[in-house]
Amino acid sequence: MPPTNEKKTKSSPDGWLQLLHDEALRDQIVHVEEMPSREARYGDIASPMHASLKDRLEHQGLDRLFSHQAQAYDAAMEGKDLVIVTGTNSGKTLCYNLPAIQFSLSEPAARMLYLFPTKALAQDQLGRLEKLIPASVRAGTYDGDTPPSQRSSLRRLAHIVLTNPDMLHIGILPGHELWTKFFKSLRLIVIDEMHVYRGVFGSNVASVLRRLLRICEWHRSRPQIIACSATIGNPTELFERLTGRKPTLIDADGSPKGKRTFVFWNPPDLGSGQRLSTNLVSADLIAMLAELGQRTLAFSRARVSAELVLKYTREKLSKSGQVDPKKIESYRAGYTPKERRQIEQSVFKGQLLGLSATNAMELGVDIGGLDAVVMNGYPGSIASFFQQSGRAGRGVHDGLAIMVAQNDPLEQFLIRQPETLLDARNESVTINPGNPQILSQQLLCAAHERPLSPTELESFDPTALELAETMDRSGELSFRNGMFFYPSHEPPAPKVNIRGSRGEQVVLLHNGVELGTMERWRAMQNAHEGAIYLHRGATYISLELDLDVGVAHLEPLEANYYTQAIVQTAVEPQVLLRRNGVASLSGVKVTSIVIGFKRKALDGDSMLGMEDLDLPPETYDTLAVVATLPSALPGDDLARHLGGVHGAEHALMALAPLLAGCDRGDLGSSWYAFHPDCLGLAVFVYDQTPGGVGLCEKLFESFSGWTQGALQVLKSCPCLEGCPGCLLSARCEVNNDALDKAYAMSILESLRNPA
Repeated sequence: MPPTNEKKTKSSPDGWLQLLHDEALRDQIVHVEEMPSREARYGDIASPMHASLKDRLEHQGLDRLFSHQAQAYDAAMEGKDLVIVTGTNSGKTLCYNLPAIQFSLSEPAARMLYLFPTKALAQDQLGRLEKLIPASVRAGTYDGDTPPSQRSSLRRLAHIVLTNPDMLHIGILPGHELWTKFFKSLRLIVIDEMHVYRGVFGSNVASVLRRLLRICEWHRSRPQIIACSATIGNPTELFERLTGRKPTLIDADGSPKGKRTFVFWNPPDLGSGQRLSTNLVSADLIAMLAELGQRTLAFSRARVSAELVLKYTREKLSKSGQVDPKKIESYRAGYTPKERRQIEQSVFKGQLLGLSATNAMELGVDIGGLDAVVMNGYPGSIASFFQQSGRAGRGVHDGLAIMVAQNDPLEQFLIRQPETLLDARNESVTINPGNPQILSQQLLCAAHERPLSPTELESFDPTALELAETMDRSGELSFRNGMFFYPSHEPPAPKVNIRGSRGEQVVLLHNGVELGTMERWRAMQNAHEGAIYLHRGATYISLELDLDVGVAHLEPLEANYYTQAIVQTAVEPQVLLRRNGVASLSGVKVTSIVIGFKRKALDGDSMLGMEDLDLPPETYDTLAVVATLPSALPGDDLARHLGGVHGAEHALMALAPLLAGCDRGDLGSSWYAFHPDCLGLAVFVYDQTPGGVGLCEKLFESFSGWTQGALQVLKSCPCLEGCPGCLLSARCEVNNDALDKAYAMSILESLRNPA
């Protein structure tokens, strides 16, 4: 979120924003808003600083600290746990690098552990750190790409080790005996980009950090913790839930900022409620900006979208001949480590004019001198919107951020009412460390590292002791001599994917060569037989998905279409947890099955055909908000009333991700004309993570505002019968049949003001 002391102004773009002056594009530019530049505020430190560190700062031209950097340094020197919450490119890195280097110089035996959510960010931050540290301070990255020959020396000699939660979970804690000297001397833990630790990932990381602190306590060390985050609504609460400690909050941003221009862009209307694909429009924008010499980073939510944007951009540049198409690349999860390193190096060296990426590049990797950011659709959360837009014009340089709206109810609502984003209060990040499926796996890992005492379990979660006793009865743990033991020598951590609770991996192969990997659930939707898979501009078709072996076999194919899975879902209530009028929070069992897929045209998203699939169902227990809806009144048209229920489900689901602060793929929904457990009409919106990670609790607690917002989504659209901009959904299991906008508004009105 932008700092609250910035006054927003509206004006016409000028200067280097030539793109916005093109008459042919004017109709697509819905809203332009500028946020003015801001002067820096500086501060002086009161705590001593080692002479070698002072010299390095002066050598880097850092003769003055921003006010929040000075405040953070002094607080760190007092031994406080800190959470620093300031804007993109505000110099948060120095808030932990200065204390870490000071500790390394003043306490030569002291050790520091930096945690970054991605390998790319760790590599980037190592480069920055090496420019600052004196020769006597040693630092290095310890992750899956670190050569085995270097690992021993890093464990023994490095003052500062940079890694990621995955490596900590799977490669460090299970073999903590090799790190005895390091953990005995661990002085500081850094958690960078803390806001990323949400949902399943954050819920797992909370337990991984407790496992780390537990090992440190065993070695009689109590490391200080410094966390940095983008602006969120609950930084102190999130820090506490991740670490179990209460931090000092530093959130007064003293850094300067250049002018930011936000552009809300709506693709051309093709008639019949259809709009040109955002993938094509985003590619056009990247190509035009590249031809203007503007370095651009494009973000897409989905891997396939990032690949399509790359493909279309290169095709456009090939036709124009003004820019080498190879100066545009893509970057996403699923690439091999070698491919990722090659692309990262090309970015860091300034060899690329454009990069089409997923949110793998959203974080603070310094790719230098970016002029513009193109968001191919709403990024999925308010924090991500400002995090991504903040990558353009970093520092005091002006920047352009364009959000290209997809043709769906949420994004068209945001286009019609951009102040919903620009004026939004900071959203909160939700995690649930007590999720029984997540916590049970983490307790196995902790017990393998060291037997667990009942008193230790409370630090994981209040429910942990009861859960451990259940696991003892099932044989997963063994309780003897007052401790819970893991009954095997084989570590469980490699089987626990902390980024997804359904973490079985499927390997994608072409002629025996690995192209990438996918989670099992993702592969059933994106690597089934007949699925189109895009990889760095090349197109493949899946010939076979072998779930037993965990392999999908692909072949190259020149295709003029892409594929989209068709998923059907059934929801069965299990237990009522809370009720408030017509809304309840319930435990439910969800069964979903991929029954087929659609072929959709690349140039306009129109459907070219459908095929059936025979794949196994997936069943899991989770949480849901259940809305019990009013029955039809005498004289009502029953068919229209049911169309209103269906429409209310679409509207509620459209707005839910905005309120829950999550990606729309984290939630699912269903509606029933008669559900036996509800004894009538009902809409279910459920958390797609087994056990839930707190999303539905937030929706339940804001039910009144949620229904009001859903009603506004429909009211704000001028159409009469419903269109993709307010009511129709590409994810609808029945292809948007039987929808009634007027009745949906009436039902939502009744939910907002129940009798």
